[in-house]
Amino acid sequence: MTDRHFSPSATVLAAGPFAHPFFVHALIAGTGIAVAAGLVGYFLVLRAQVFTGDALSHTAFTGALAALALGWDLRLGLFATCVAVALLLGTLGHGARADDVAIGSLFSWVLGLGVFFLTLYTTSRSTSNGNAGVTVLFGSIFGLSAAQSYVAAGVAAGLAGALLLIARPLLFASTDPEVAAAHGVPVRLLGFGFLVLVGACAAEATQAIGSLLLLALLAAPAGAAHRLTTRPYPALALAAGLALGEMWCGLAVSYYVPKVPPSFAIVATATLVHAASYAVRPPRRPLPAPTA
Repeated sequence: MTDRHFSPSATVLAAGPFAHPFFVHALIAGTGIAVAAGLVGYFLVLRAQVFTGDALSHTAFTGALAALALGWDLRLGLFATCVAVALLLGTLGHGARADDVAIGSLFSWVLGLGVFFLTLYTTSRSTSNGNAGVTVLFGSIFGLSAAQSYVAAGVAAGLAGALLLIARPLLFASTDPEVAAAHGVPVRLLGFGFLVLVGACAAEATQAIGSLLLLALLAAPAGAAHRLTTRPYPALALAAGLALGEMWCGLAVSYYVPKVPPSFAIVATATLVHAASYAVRPPRRPLPAPTA
């Protein structure tokens, strides 16, 4: 990832976003990442594993800094660490679902490891890329090159395709694991497969909005979709569609208002849409207790 400062003049803005390669690259990568994050996020919310997504997003920070400190490719650190921690989380719980205590303990340890690698990187490596830690935390989607954007879109398309391939049995295993297991559905194997997809999605999306803000793209569109419809497949499509729309809207806002970072604009849009879903469909009041 490279960092690129964006401060266009009025003439540059008038040319339109598609006249600039950095915006086209961001749009290509962001489109794939948003669709994958929306699909993965739907199952994270359905399986009550949002905390797992949060832990893996922060794991991306540690993996990226470990790669930088060791002089490896950034993407290698991101994917290796996120997938390895995802599989480890799967072994800590029943049906590949770790409980909150196990996730929290591992989460804290991995984040502490990230601080160690940050110190190691800043004290032993060249200071020419001193903003690398900030880039990993908050993303740099306008800094992606053409090759990076095509790779990001290709990986995201593979993740989305893999998730759609297992969507039907994963849905069954997520809503009623005991009955699914009785019907021969490999519930535990599906759980591990899903965690690998979450880890890979977290690693890929870190480039766009950073490890600190990634959870918003995973959880907010999916949370809104769950509120707006109870039908699983329309909700799955809606989660992907909302994430895509929020990504596009965030990129456009950041382009026309250059002082607004793209990661903030994307996350803010996702949060506003999620909040609006409460106005469209308010929370249901609990039923009154039956009287004798």
